[in-house]
Amino acid sequence: MKLFGSSGIRGITNKEVTVDLALKVGLALGGTKKSAVIGRDPRIAGEMIEHALISGMVSAGCDVMRIGLVTTPTLAHAARNFDCGVMVTASHNPSEYVGIKLWNPDGMAFDSTQQEEIEEAIALARNLNHVEWNRIGSITTGNNAVREHLEMILHNVKQVKVMVDMKVKPASLRVVLDCGCGAGGTITPYLLREMGCDVITLNAQPDGYFPARNPEPNDANLGLLKRAVKEFDADLGIAQDGDADRMMAVDENGVFVTGDEMLAIFAGYECKAGGTLVVPVDTSMTVDDALPDSSVIRTRVGDVYVAEEIKRTGADFGGEPSGSWIFPRISYCPDGIYAAARLIGIVQDTGLSELRKRLPQYPTKRGTVVCDNEKKGHVMNVVRSELETFGTITDIDGVRVEMDEGWLLVRPSGTEPKIRITAEARTCVDELYYVGEEIVKEALV
Repeated sequence: MKLFGSSGIRGITNKEVTVDLALKVGLALGGTKKSAVIGRDPRIAGEMIEHALISGMVSAGCDVMRIGLVTTPTLAHAARNFDCGVMVTASHNPSEYVGIKLWNPDGMAFDSTQQEEIEEAIALARNLNHVEWNRIGSITTGNNAVREHLEMILHNVKQVKVMVDMKVKPASLRVVLDCGCGAGGTITPYLLREMGCDVITLNAQPDGYFPARNPEPNDANLGLLKRAVKEFDADLGIAQDGDADRMMAVDENGVFVTGDEMLAIFAGYECKAGGTLVVPVDTSMTVDDALPDSSVIRTRVGDVYVAEEIKRTGADFGGEPSGSWIFPRISYCPDGIYAAARLIGIVQDTGLSELRKRLPQYPTKRGTVVCDNEKKGHVMNVVRSELETFGTITDIDGVRVEMDEGWLLVRPSGTEPKIRITAEARTCVDELYYVGEEIVKEALV
C-alpha cells in the first residue's frame, strides 16, 4: 500500500485523501510519538483533515499542539520542540487537492523508512491502538510559531551579512510579493517590511480556492506579478506557492528567473570554495558550469531526496528547479520565506538581471510520450539498454545520459501515464531530444 509520494501524502480531497485515511495516519503516528505540532495551509479541506489527524493522534495518546494557518517552513521550524510536525497541505497543487506531510524535529521530512512504517501499520491495521480514556492526549493551541520563525530568519539574514563582512543595514528594495492566496501571506510581507523593504503585495489574503492563480509559482502563472514589477518600477518580484515552501522570482525587468538560474545564483553565494551542492537529475548543466569549483551531486526528483543527501554528505546547499531551496544552515525543510529574504540580501548590491547575464545559458527541450503505467518498466529497460552506447548513464531516477554536447533524461512520470523526456545541449538540442523520443516510441511498438 503506497501512500507517500516524493512529497508526502497527496491527492484529490475525499477521493485519494479522505477523513478515514487521515484518522489512520494520526493513529499510526500517535502510537509512536508522544508529542506533535500540527498546522495547515488555507485549502478548503485543510481543517477537515486536520481534525481527523488530531483525533487519531490524541486517541493513541499523543499530545498535540495546533498552530493554525501557517506555512510549511513555519510548521517545520516549530517541530523542533516536539517529537514530530504534521502539515496539512498540497503545496503547489490545485485547490481540489489536499495532503499530509510529516516532519522530524531537525526540519527533515519523514524519510523512506519512517514512511514505510506508517504505510505498513495502516495496511496491516497494526499498532493502530486506542489508549484508555484517562491516557488520551491533550490538545492545546500555540500562538507564537509565526513570530518565532520570522525572528529566526531575521537573525540568520544578519548572521550571513556578518560572515561575508557586509555592513548590516536595512534592505532598501521595492519588492512586489505574490503570495498566491496561500499561507505565505501570514508571514512573508511582515518579514520583508521588517527587513526594510518597500513591499507591494498581490494575493496576500489566504483563500483555499486560490482564485487569483494556480498555486504553482511558474512562468505561466505569474503574468500579474511580471506586469506589476514593471508598473511599480520594482527591484524584484517574489512568488510563493500554497504553503510557501517554494519561492520563485521575477527580475527588475519583469522577466521570470528560471529554477536552474535560481539554483546557480543561490549556490554561488551559499557554497564555499570546493563545497558541495545537491540537485535532482533534471537540473541544467548551467549549475555545473557556473560553479566549476564545487561538487554537484544529483538525486531523485523530490525535495525529500535532496534534503536526505544534503544531510548525508554535509552539503552547503541544495534545491530543485521547481522552486524548493534548502539551506541546511537553518533547516532541512525547503523554506520559501527564508529564500525570499536571502535573495533580497543578494540583489541589494547587484540586480537580478545582471546576475542572470553572468550565467551560461543552454537550449533545453522538454516533452512527454503517452505510456500506460504497466508498460513503463519495459520501456525504461529498453531506454537504458539503448542509451548506454551514448555516454555515461545515471539511473537513480529514470535514465540520464551525459555526453560531450549535453545530456538527455528519460524518466517515467510518477503521477501520470507518461514518459518525460528532457534534453539540454550546447548545440543541436532538437536532435538530442529526438534520440530519446524515438527510443521511447519504438519501445512502445
